[in-house]
Amino acid sequence: MGLIDAVSSAFAPDTDSTEPPGQSDGAYWCDDCGVRVHDVDVEDEGLDRADDGTPECPECGNAMRFEKSHADGCAC
Repeated sequence: MGLIDAVSSAFAPDTDSTEPPGQSDGAYWCDDCGVRVHDVDVEDEGLDRADDGTPECPECGNAMRFEKSHADGCAC
């Protein structure tokens, strides 16, 4: 069973990863500037956050609004 366990673990999902899943739940929008950042890209963009944890717009510094994606996977 050692070989089967080794092959099974090679294809098992990595549950120890701290990386966010690739699936986006929506996007953060700045209503003033029209800037949009997918939720999974906020950390990579290095956006500052407001006291409540909401990302701040890189253009104007205002808190951004979160909009969930629709059934088609687009947060537009």
